Amino acid sequence: MASAALTGATRLPDGVWVRGRGLGKPWPEGPPPEFGLYLGATILRRRHGAALVWEHEWVWWVDGWLPSDWPGAAASIVALHERARSGAGVEVACHGGVGRTGTAIACMATLGGLTPREAFAWTRRNYHRWAVEAPWQRAWITWFARNAELSRPGPSAAGPEL
Repeated sequence: MASAALTGATRLPDGVWVRGRGLGKPWPEGPPPEFGLYLGATILRRRHGAALVWEHEWVWWVDGWLPSDWPGAAASIVALHERARSGAGVEVACHGGVGRTGTAIACMATLGGLTPREAFAWTRRNYHRWAVEAPWQRAWITWFARNAELSRPGPSAAGPEL
């Protein structure tokens, strides 16, 4: 299944398709994702975890804030982008699908070459007009863009070869 087949998917500036959504909203039509990255804390996991029967991962990220493990969250977002780039149908979601999800989508837009400022504006234009709700989430996009290379698989993640 190609990721473009996911209902409601957004095409990132580099051509990669990712569906962003809110777990607290009605289920989208069409097939389920092949993989999902879910951004939330205990209550969101309890409420929705049993319904996520496909392969997925949770990033501990409290509503309105930032992920508790910045490098780990960055690695998960990079890995989601890599899966999508390889053609997998993927989604990223939090409860409302706006703040945390929008922040992750903006981060993936930086992987396609946009600056953090451009990625923020692009995400608001192309995903959701209120995406990236808090100023610290916007600042985290900048941190992500500077540090995402460390999360990529391959020689750069391990450091220089000796």
